[in-house]
Amino acid sequence: MSSAAACIFCKIVKGDIPSFKLFESDKIFAFLDINPLSKGHALVIPKHHGEKLADIPDDALSEILPVVKKLVLATGAENYNVLQNNGRLAHQEVGHVHFHMIPKPNETEGLGIGWPQQKIDMDELKKLGEQIKAKM
Repeated sequence: MSSAAACIFCKIVKGDIPSFKLFESDKIFAFLDINPLSKGHALVIPKHHGEKLADIPDDALSEILPVVKKLVLATGAENYNVLQNNGRLAHQEVGHVHFHMIPKPNETEGLGIGWPQQKIDMDELKKLGEQIKAKM
């Protein structure tokens, strides 16, 4: 787990590292991605430092999707992806929760993705659903 003191996103929030800020509130910070997949690719982050989504208090997440929606409208993106990765195996590069808003203007720009579907027995799926519901 990365510490807040060493975290590049925490340094951006504090102003120690410059960014192309798009929005800021008491809880969140939004800025343009410096390695964009397409024009308008932006990041929305909670100011509360946490590596994975489960590390962030619910109240620190409350503005995330409304701001992502505002970015979609502001960029005029008709097709777009909202992406949030947790952990290195899941392709998280920075150890601070962040949401990508990635416009998909055409086949070559934006997020490219594979979706390796797996076959599953419906009884097994039902049992899994029951197990998950019981823990919520």
